[in-house]
Amino acid sequence: MSEFAPICIYLVISLLVFLILLGVPFLFASNSSTYPEKLSAYECGFDPFGDARSRFDIRFYLVSILFIIFDLEVTFFFPWAVSLNKIDLFGFWSMMAFLLILTIGFLYEWKRGALDWE
Repeated sequence: MSEFAPICIYLVISLLVFLILLGVPFLFASNSSTYPEKLSAYECGFDPFGDARSRFDIRFYLVSILFIIFDLEVTFFFPWAVSLNKIDLFGFWSMMAFLLILTIGFLYEWKRGALDWE
């Protein structure tokens, strides 16, 4: 059981910090300063118009997914660049293969018209 003592201590401290961070705002919050305009759905002064649950074009979702995919490749560049002197040519060519696959995917999406807005 002594092997798990540091883990138990960490969990107890984490739970205490969580409860403190959850409870502190309730100590300082006051309900006396609220007024009807503050509690309304819109604070900008305009009456709501239209439906908040309108449909979006699928192209917005497609562009966001493509952005996430090609943005995540950048997260692989930093560790690769930092450790390039240790991974030698194998690491270099592994990244080149990764970039080739991403480039082929990008060209495929471009050819299929996934990036065309019209």
